[in-house]
Amino acid sequence: MSDQVNNAPAKVRLDKWLWAARLFKTRALAKTAIEGGKVEIDGQKPKPGKEIGVGTILKVRQGWDDRIMTVLKLSEQRRGAPEAQQLYEETEESIRERQRVAELRKMQSAGPFSSEKPNKKDRRLRQAMKGRF
Repeated sequence: MSDQVNNAPAKVRLDKWLWAARLFKTRALAKTAIEGGKVEIDGQKPKPGKEIGVGTILKVRQGWDDRIMTVLKLSEQRRGAPEAQQLYEETEESIRERQRVAELRKMQSAGPFSSEKPNKKDRRLRQAMKGRF
């Protein structure tokens, strides 16, 4: 990382850090997520201007996934993805839970049917499962 990150201030606004860490594409999206309750600090719902420091533990909800991460470095500038990934570390428990939930979603979407076009029997079975028959 460059010298600017090493000389970073002791505190950074939460919305700026989320944007710099590439968790959200724009600061406006980061602000909206924070205001919508998708970001937590120690179980509390912060404001976008909340200043965070190294060692802060964040819980960020993105789509279907919840990520629990620890802030390792601070930055107010958005850089490349490899550098942005060095700003935080996701907990092992969080990674395992995300993988488990992703597997459940894959299995649920696959269902008991093949990926081929359903025949008449399959269609009737699906309708019966949905309570339409």
